[in-house]
Amino acid sequence: MIILDGKKVSNDIKDEIAEHVKAMVSKGEKAPHLAAILVGSDGASMTYVNAKVKACQRIGFNSTLIDLPDYTSEEELLEKIHGLNNNDEIDGFIVQLPLPDQIDEQKVLMAIDPDKDVDGFHPVNVGRMALDLPTFLPATPYGIMELLERYQIETSGKNVVVLGRSHIVGRPMSILMSQKRKAGDATVTVVHSRSKNLEAITRDADIIVAAIGISEFLTGDMVKEDVVIIDVGITRVPDATKKNGYRLAGDVHFESVSQKASYITPVPGGVGPMTIAMLLKNTLLARERHNK
Repeated sequence: MIILDGKKVSNDIKDEIAEHVKAMVSKGEKAPHLAAILVGSDGASMTYVNAKVKACQRIGFNSTLIDLPDYTSEEELLEKIHGLNNNDEIDGFIVQLPLPDQIDEQKVLMAIDPDKDVDGFHPVNVGRMALDLPTFLPATPYGIMELLERYQIETSGKNVVVLGRSHIVGRPMSILMSQKRKAGDATVTVVHSRSKNLEAITRDADIIVAAIGISEFLTGDMVKEDVVIIDVGITRVPDATKKNGYRLAGDVHFESVSQKASYITPVPGGVGPMTIAMLLKNTLLARERHNK
């Protein structure tokens, strides 16, 4: 069993981007500039955004963090987005989800200029992805594709099961894996909590992408020998043996599934670091587009 080390691969990608940025700056071009809007004080969101800002510093990007209080109105947030859309200094930006209840997430995502939507969530970019046109790919599925490619995992003709149908991971993952690309060309089945005979479907899978949002949902009896496992989930599970009272777990029961898997991502240190790396890659692409 081989661990798919997202932390190591993401560091390799960051090093590659840093070299690229150094070359850009030496030619008199501007370094890429990523902005992030954070609304409220959700602990996980703050951690993610701070990790993105640190990653920017490491690779030579410029970064801007717009920190807004919990009570920010939808109108105020849309004004900030409009400002970033029209700011030529900013190559790409993200609005960290989830947002407070008074704000319509869909309206916010629709307001972002597709040319600056480095998260790849805007319908224009999702449509371009579905048609296999050049675009910003959603960062988490993009990171998974990169991980499969760099570990040279054969996907062509393989039976891939995607657990979960979210717009952020499940749906785009199923589209990308079925397309003619290096880490693709697979036969893809999307299952979810209402799917019948779910265990029979997962037991037939060569590759499983678990993004169902239920802690340790996929267990050893639900998979076959030599399966490749990509675990997207991350949840705090109570654990009295830990100093902080909890441990981080994915959507996969690591202990039992790893006994059968040929490759598996750990939680943490698997998909998470790859998401940030691909967000940076999208921002570099945005800067290159602006240069052209």
